[in-house]
Amino acid sequence: MSSKKANDEEPKNERFDERPDELFEDDPDGEAEREAASGIDLGLDDEAQPASVRAGVAVIRRFWKTLPNGPGVYRMVDAVGDVLYVGKAKSLKKRVAGYLRGIGHGGLRTMRMIAETAGMEFVTTQTETEALLLEANLIKQLRPRYNVLLRDDKSFPYILLTGDHPAPQIAKHRGARTRKGDYYGPFANAGAVTRTINALERAFLLRSCSDSYYENRTRPCLLHQIKRCSAPCTGEISLADYAKLVDEARAFLSGRSTAVKKMLADEMQKASEELEFERAARYRDRLAALSAVQSTQDINPQTVEEADVFALDEQAGQFCVQVFFFRNYQNWGNRAYFPRADKSLTAGEVLGAFIAQFYDDKPCPRLVLLSHEVDEQALLQDALSAQAGHRVELAAPKRGEKRDLVAHAEKNAREALGRRLADTSSQRKLLSALAQAFGLPRAPRRIEVYDNSHIMGTNAVGGMIVAGEAGFMKAHYRTFNIRSEDLTPGDDYGMMREVLQRRFSRLLKEAPKEAAKEMPSAVPVPAEEAAGEAVGEETEALDTEGFPAWPDLVLIDGGRGQLDAARQALADIGVADVTLVGIAKGRDRDAGRETFFVPGREPFKLPPRDPALYFVQRLRDEAHRFAIGTHRARRKREMTKNPLDEIPGIGPSRKRALLLHFGTAKAVSRASLEDLQRVPGVNAATAKAVYAFFHDRA
Repeated sequence: MSSKKANDEEPKNERFDERPDELFEDDPDGEAEREAASGIDLGLDDEAQPASVRAGVAVIRRFWKTLPNGPGVYRMVDAVGDVLYVGKAKSLKKRVAGYLRGIGHGGLRTMRMIAETAGMEFVTTQTETEALLLEANLIKQLRPRYNVLLRDDKSFPYILLTGDHPAPQIAKHRGARTRKGDYYGPFANAGAVTRTINALERAFLLRSCSDSYYENRTRPCLLHQIKRCSAPCTGEISLADYAKLVDEARAFLSGRSTAVKKMLADEMQKASEELEFERAARYRDRLAALSAVQSTQDINPQTVEEADVFALDEQAGQFCVQVFFFRNYQNWGNRAYFPRADKSLTAGEVLGAFIAQFYDDKPCPRLVLLSHEVDEQALLQDALSAQAGHRVELAAPKRGEKRDLVAHAEKNAREALGRRLADTSSQRKLLSALAQAFGLPRAPRRIEVYDNSHIMGTNAVGGMIVAGEAGFMKAHYRTFNIRSEDLTPGDDYGMMREVLQRRFSRLLKEAPKEAAKEMPSAVPVPAEEAAGEAVGEETEALDTEGFPAWPDLVLIDGGRGQLDAARQALADIGVADVTLVGIAKGRDRDAGRETFFVPGREPFKLPPRDPALYFVQRLRDEAHRFAIGTHRARRKREMTKNPLDEIPGIGPSRKRALLLHFGTAKAVSRASLEDLQRVPGVNAATAKAVYAFFHDRA
């Protein structure tokens, strides 16, 4: 999210830990004077704080001495340079002074954060609104462990009416909105976009084909035959008449649906009166298609033309935010989010932080309906208005249709979170059963499953899937292109060694266990830690989502040979404390007859109806699906690969010219230098390069 500046000055970015040491010399007299002048109780005499917290307070106090009173954004950084927290302030000096109270401010979460702070960074801004926008931007970029984090932030799909072609195309779009045209959305999922585009094709007869397909048509395609395109590509409709259809579609998607439907109804009536029943039937079909766009949506509001609805629910220390999108008096779908936030935060704090990050890269409508009043609502409203370029209203309605929309979103949030908690509970039981089956000291929090896929050694890939309490963690999946030249084609053991060595060598560099620190979670905190005895204690490595970086259990799809190869690979890089289990397929590869190999134990089987066995089968099948899917994708790319792509200086235009002239790449390879020089658009130097490429290969 880019902030809109009031003037052309750039914000001042200051790292105070790079200033000369003399700025940080103790100055009790000056400090007491400033404390008296500001009226802030700094807690300087609080000897009840743990030593780690006192050390963090001392670090923060050094920075506080030289802070300005203006607005800005601050970052708290730990000893290894990772950002712990990003916050904004109307007055940096007053806001940071709050952390000097140490244990008496903000509870255990803030106490842990202070204890881990080893440095601070600051950016001064012109206004508090600008600071709020910058804060949301930095949180999404840096993902600090102590902020409310928006998770599962996949881009939303939009409908695009292109503006860079004489006959605009209607298409589904996802990602950066860089192409010229009008974007309508967001939609909650791609299926809703596809259904809407299909209906709009029937209603407005707009083309959905690509520009290259459009340019090469010599006769109308099938979509014209089934009355879903007016075929401007072959002149079945003039560009002027096609532009009128585009304007009607643009008006409908912009919210003027009533006027568009009335116009079509009038045209249908006029055609009927003139006894042009075929033309009247076309208008009738278009009206039916427009009605289908609106009638297939649920809970279409009567008085709310455009709004986003946010509803938050909290259960068992976890949060769910349900977002509904309403455009053109239609429900364009919803999506549930499960942000990571400390359970000590209020609903208003979580929802406000969530909304600021949500609109970082999305257009904001003029009305945003909320289930709770958010903290600093007026400031957030001003920030969103500045970022969107039009007035944005945030409201928590108490009655009427708007309240009904919020209530419906609240119900969906409550049910979504209930399902997630139920799934998590079931998953915990399965993980406990797995720990008992394999003799683990505790239920595994992170499971990694490895499998390889290839055909006679070609296009070999390794796949890693990850599972935890929340199920399959697809954001953590990884693929490995087998690239060792020393491997014999089809050497499954060698492939497994390469995959595990690459995976754990990188893990040792990125998340060494001895340097890991504990992150906040929703589990109860032990009493001795709450008393401040264990703050900053080194424990297991967790990523920004609070998910372990190191696996508690590694499953290998294979028998004793694969297991021995995996053990040797880990031993070679010095990893000895990861539990490995090999899964050998049963006789005739039947599910339910798997044999398990665990170092130090005799091979064993699990009872046929053991839930742990079904769970392992699901994990193994998912790993197999992921590995073979990756292999097929790589094989497809290799099959469609053209040797002309490897020739330096041959771009799309010259490649097209050569293929149009000779027909195939094989014919190009057989062509003489004189024939290559005769190709339109290919100069002598390029012809020599192509000829030399194939001559040397031969």
